[in-house]
Amino acid sequence: MEFSAEQIAGLLNGTIQGDPAVKVRGLAKIEEGLKGALSFLANPKYEEHIYSTGSSICIVNNSFVPARELPSTLTLVLVEDAYSCFAKLLELYGQMTKKQPAIEQPSFIHESAQYGEGLYLGAFAYLGANSRIGNDVIIYPNAYIGENVTIGDGTVIHPGVTIYHDCKIGSNCIVHSGVVIGADGFGFAPDENGEFKKVPQIGNVIVEDNVEIGSNTTIDRATMGSTILRRGVKVDNLCQIAHNVELGRNTAMAAQVGVAGSAKIGENVMVGGQAGISGHLHIADGTKIVAQSGIPSSVKKAETLMGSPGIPIDDFKKSYFGFRKLPFILNKIQELEQKIKELTKK
Repeated sequence: MEFSAEQIAGLLNGTIQGDPAVKVRGLAKIEEGLKGALSFLANPKYEEHIYSTGSSICIVNNSFVPARELPSTLTLVLVEDAYSCFAKLLELYGQMTKKQPAIEQPSFIHESAQYGEGLYLGAFAYLGANSRIGNDVIIYPNAYIGENVTIGDGTVIHPGVTIYHDCKIGSNCIVHSGVVIGADGFGFAPDENGEFKKVPQIGNVIVEDNVEIGSNTTIDRATMGSTILRRGVKVDNLCQIAHNVELGRNTAMAAQVGVAGSAKIGENVMVGGQAGISGHLHIADGTKIVAQSGIPSSVKKAETLMGSPGIPIDDFKKSYFGFRKLPFILNKIQELEQKIKELTKK
C-alpha cells in the first residue's frame, strides 16, 4: 500500500518541503531509512541521521531548521508535533492491516456462546459456554475464552491468551500473547499440622475499557469480589497482579512489576520495572515509583519514591551519596581508632 507525501500531509495538516508526489510503502527508523520508507524526527539527539537517511519522506516539527544540506531524495512533511503525528500514522496503519472478519477452522464455539458482527476468530481458538463477544473483536489462534466471559467491542486478543471463566474484558482493549487472566489467586491457609490448604478463589477479574496488557502478564481472580483494572490502565510484559488488587484509571506499570494481594493503586500512578508493591496497602493518585523499588506500606500523598523500602527520591539520593562514601568513612574511623590507641598508650 502506497501513500504520497501530499496524502500524508493532508492527513496530518502538515506542509511539504520537497516532492509532493514521492511515495512510501513502509515505515522505518530514521537511522535505518531506505528508499520508499517513511521516518520521523522528533528528538534532537537523532538529528544527525536526517542528513544521511535513505528514507523518502520524513516527518519533522515546524521548528526544524536543517543545519546543513539534506539528501536530495528526501521530502519533509512539517507538522506541529512530529512524534504524535507519527503515532497517528502508526494507528492508521494498524487499522488498515488488521484482520478481516472470519471464523477459521478448526475452532470451537459453544452453542450458547454469542458474538457480534465483524468477529475474527483464529484457528484453534475456543469460545466457552455463555461467553459474550462484542462487535469487531479480533481473537487470534490458540486463544481460550472460558465460560461466562464477556469481551467488549473492538478488543484484540492475541495468540495464546487464556481468559478464565466469569471474567469481564471491556471495549478497545489489547491483550498480548501469553497473558493469563483469572487464574486462582495465591490463597492458602495452614491447618493444625502446618500443611497449606487451598482457599477457594471464587471471584473474577474485571478489565475496563482501553486497557492494554503486555505479554505473559498474569492477573489473578479475586478470592471474593473482583480484581479490577480500571479504564486506561497500561500493564507491560511479565507483570504479576495478585487477587483483589485494584489499579486506578490511567495507571501504567513497566515490565516485571509485582503487586501483592488486595493492594489498591490510585489513578495516574507510574511504576518502573521490577518494582514490588506489598499487599493490603493504598497508593495515592499520581504517585511515581522508580524501577526496582519496594513499597512496603501505604503512600498517602503523591510523590516519587525510590529504593527498598521506597522513600522520597531526594532523600534516597542523599542517602546513596552517603552510602557511596561509606568505605572512605570506615577507613577514617579505623585511622581514628588507631590514633586513639596510640594516644591511650602514651
